Amino acid sequence: MSDLSSDDSEIRAAAFAHVRRLAALNDHLSSDHLRAGFMFKGERLPLINPQRGIFKPRQMRYLLSIRTVYPKSGAKVWYDDQREVHKQIYEGQESVSYAFMGQNPDAADNVWLREALESQIPFIYFLGTSPGRYQAIIPAFISGWNRQALKANVAFGMPGQTEIPTDVVERRYALRQVQQRLHQASFRDAVIAAYRGRCALSGLPEALLLDAAHIISDGHEDLGQPVVPNGIPLSKIHHAAFDAHLIGIDPSFKVHVSERLRAQNDGPLLEALKRLHLGQLHLPQRTRDRPDRDRLAMRFESFLAST
Repeated sequence: MSDLSSDDSEIRAAAFAHVRRLAALNDHLSSDHLRAGFMFKGERLPLINPQRGIFKPRQMRYLLSIRTVYPKSGAKVWYDDQREVHKQIYEGQESVSYAFMGQNPDAADNVWLREALESQIPFIYFLGTSPGRYQAIIPAFISGWNRQALKANVAFGMPGQTEIPTDVVERRYALRQVQQRLHQASFRDAVIAAYRGRCALSGLPEALLLDAAHIISDGHEDLGQPVVPNGIPLSKIHHAAFDAHLIGIDPSFKVHVSERLRAQNDGPLLEALKRLHLGQLHLPQRTRDRPDRDRLAMRFESFLAST
């Protein structure tokens, strides 16, 4: 590939298309997805540099991706710091900050950020939601570059945009879409991790079949926060029953199946649901991760009112 500039847009389009296909098939992208790269004219090209957050393949003139890595489990469980790690996304207005690599603004990685700003280059932002799991934000743009602060600003665009969005309303709308995806992905991962990948009603151990059910919906200003005590991991069928108030959970963690379900006789799946009646919710190991009793009480009132 002799002409880097002419090849750049073609390679970029191939990378975007590959990542969009992956995202359509998976609820998140894994580290393996990112490390595998993508094929372009018979050559495998990388999507990231595993050791660095800012990446430009040698075959390209401009930046292809940046990455925010979620810290691995250490002395704390990773989701204990969930809100702090993503604070800049949740509190962002038109753009969010992204730290330079190291302290030298003229290092190659940081110059790539500046060049992306100057040429309004769209790129992929791999946003970490939990250890080894990412949401791909396409397109993202560098909207500011600050030598003194050692950081760049990242703005998000709507699908198909090829230049930095200049309209404030448009930028804020795109940011809200990112916030929503981050909320959903990180909340789900944290709740399922707290229960060690099992449904809290059935014990089903397949995380791909589990949802993180909100006890109080995220539209509630006071109690709808994306925190583990506001979530319960449930299989798809149990989640649907919980949302429809066909299953309720009281503040003592006792499970209640509605009379409407218990009065029916229609096969083994229904019988399995009926057997949950007056049983106990499977609880996470850590007390601090258990469902909040006040939230359960509020939700249980709705269950009782619907029976």
